[in-house]
Amino acid sequence: MFRQLRAEAAAAIEAALEAEGYPTGDLGLEEPPEDVDAVLASSVAFRLAEAAGAPPPQVAGELAATIEERTDGFATLEYVERVEPAGPYVNVLPSEAYLAATIEAAASDDYGALPDRETSVVVEHTSANPTGPVHVGRARNPIIGDALARLFDYAGYSVDVHYYVNDAGRQIATFTWAYETFDEDDLAEAGYAEPEREKPDYDLVRYYRLGNEFLEGEHPDADEAAIEAAEDEIQAIMQGLEAGEEATYERTSEVVDAVLSGMQASLNRLPAEFDEFVKETRFMRDGSVDELLDRLQALDAAVYEEEAWQLDLSAYGIEKQFVFQRSDGTSLYATRDIAHHEWKFANYDRAVTVLGEDHKLQARQLQSTLDLLGNDVSRLDSIHYSWVNLPGGEGMSTREGTGIDLDDLLDEAVERAREEYESRAADRLRDDDLEEEDVERIARQVGIGAVRYDVVSKQPTKAITFEWERALDFEAQSAPYVQYAHARCCGILDEARAAGIEVPDADALATAPDADALAGDAPEAHPIDASALEEAAARDLLLTVARLPAIVESAAEDLEVHAVATYVRELADRFNAFYRACPVLDAEGELQRARLATVVAARAALANGLDVLGVAAPESM
Repeated sequence: MFRQLRAEAAAAIEAALEAEGYPTGDLGLEEPPEDVDAVLASSVAFRLAEAAGAPPPQVAGELAATIEERTDGFATLEYVERVEPAGPYVNVLPSEAYLAATIEAAASDDYGALPDRETSVVVEHTSANPTGPVHVGRARNPIIGDALARLFDYAGYSVDVHYYVNDAGRQIATFTWAYETFDEDDLAEAGYAEPEREKPDYDLVRYYRLGNEFLEGEHPDADEAAIEAAEDEIQAIMQGLEAGEEATYERTSEVVDAVLSGMQASLNRLPAEFDEFVKETRFMRDGSVDELLDRLQALDAAVYEEEAWQLDLSAYGIEKQFVFQRSDGTSLYATRDIAHHEWKFANYDRAVTVLGEDHKLQARQLQSTLDLLGNDVSRLDSIHYSWVNLPGGEGMSTREGTGIDLDDLLDEAVERAREEYESRAADRLRDDDLEEEDVERIARQVGIGAVRYDVVSKQPTKAITFEWERALDFEAQSAPYVQYAHARCCGILDEARAAGIEVPDADALATAPDADALAGDAPEAHPIDASALEEAAARDLLLTVARLPAIVESAAEDLEVHAVATYVRELADRFNAFYRACPVLDAEGELQRARLATVVAARAALANGLDVLGVAAPESM
C-alpha cells in the first residue's frame, strides 16, 4: 500500500508543479521523522525556491493549495487524505481507505511479495573451501547470502542460489595427497584419533591437518626427501586437474564431495540451502578455461613478467597486476572464476556474490578483467562483509584446527534459548501446556533465529562481536523480541477463536460489501471500518505494516538485507504499543473487528518480514 500511496502523492505533486510552471524532477519524497503526523514529506520547495523567488515555506504553502484545488479538495485521491504545508515541507497524510486497504492486503499469506519481474538472478554465497567444518568467522556469509536470496525472491526475481566449490587448487591437491597417504594409525599417533563429531567434514579434516604438519616438517617422518616427494605428488594432482584427467578428478572428488556433504549438513541447520554446487573443475574440463587463457593473453593489457602471465589493470586504478597463468601453464582460482562468471552472464540476468572483506581486491580485479573481455559488468554486484568475532577474539583457522565451528555455536544457541525459555515460566510469559517436542522446537527456532538476526541486522561492513546476552534478549533489538511479538499476535487470534469470535481472514477481507447497496457517490467500501481505529497506536501499527512491500523493494535494490531487520524490529515496537493501548478481546462490535483485523495484518507482516531474514516465526513461546 505504501508504494501505491507514494505513487499517488508523487502524481499529485507533479501535476501541481506542472500547473504552476515548475520543472518536475526530484520531488524529495521521504518518510518524515517519527514525531511528524504524516507518512511522507516532500522537500521539493527547497529546490523550487530560487525559481519561485520566494522562501521554501511560502512555496510549500502555495504548492499544497494547488494540490488541494486540483484534486477537488483531495476528493479524487484514494489513499491521500490531504496534504498540508509544514514549514518548508509538504506533508502527506493517509486516508482511512489507505488503512483499510492495508488491512485487506496484509491478510494475504504472501503479503510483502512483489509481482514477477521476469528477471533472473544468481546469488553465490559461502563458497568456503571444502577442507573442513564451517567455522564461526565465516558464518556471516551464508546468513547474509541466504537472506539476500530470500529478499530477491520476495522482490519478484527468479532466484538460483549457488555454492562455488574450489576443488582444483593446492589445498585440495594437498588434502587428496594426505587422504591417500595416511591411515587411522597415523592420525592416532599425531593426536587425531577421533573426529570431534560423527560427520564426514570432521572426520576428513584430520587428514588435511596432518598433511600440513607433514609438509611443514612437524612430523617425525617428514625429512627433506619425503617432503619433496609429497610436493611432487601434489603438483602432479594439480597438473592432472588442469589437463582434465578423469582419474585425477575422481581422486579429488572423493575427498571434496565427502567434506562438502558434511559442510552442507551444518549449513542446512541455519538454514542455508543451495540450488547448485558449481565446481571450478567444471570450467577446466569443458575447455572454458583454455579458451579464456587464449583470450586473456591476446589482450593489450596482458604481459608475461616474472615467469607468469599477468594483466596490467592500472587503467582501472588497480596497481597490483593480476596473475592469470603460472609459468607451468596452470591457471589460478581467480582465472577459473572469470570463466565461472562468464557462464553466469550467459545464464542469468544478474549475478550477486557475497564475499569477505579480504576479497575486495580480487573482486575489483575480477570485475575489471570481465570488463576488458567485453562483458556487461553492470550485471554483477558483490557484498563484502566483515568478520564475526566471539568475546575473547579467538582465531579462526581450519588449517591449524583452531576456532569455533558453526555446529558448536548453533548447539549452544539452542541450549541457551531453551534455558531462557524455561526461566521465563516464573514470569508467566510462556505457555506451560506445551509438549516437550514443542519446547524443543521453540528452543531451536529462537536459538538459531537469534544467531541469524544478530548477524543480518548489522550492516555487512561492520565487524560483529557476537554476545549471547544481547542476541537472546527478549526485551531488546533481537530476534526473540520480534518472534515474541508474532507469538503474541497468534495468541490473541487463538483466544478469539476459542471464545467463538470470528477472526477476519484473507477471503473475508478481500470481499467488500455489495456496492449496489451503497449510496450513489459514497467512497469505495471496505470490509473493515478503519475509522473505528481512533487510537494513535493502532494507526501507527497499520502505517508500519503498510511499508513492508516498499521495504522489500528498496532493500533488494540497495542490497541491504539489514533494512528488513530494522523494519521488523520497528514493527514489533509498534505492535507492542498497540497491545498495551488497544485491548482486542475486551472491545465490542466494529471496534473489536477492526482491532482483530489489525492483529491479523501485523501477524502477516511480522511473519513474512522474519521469513525474508530466514528467521522462524513461532506461533507460541
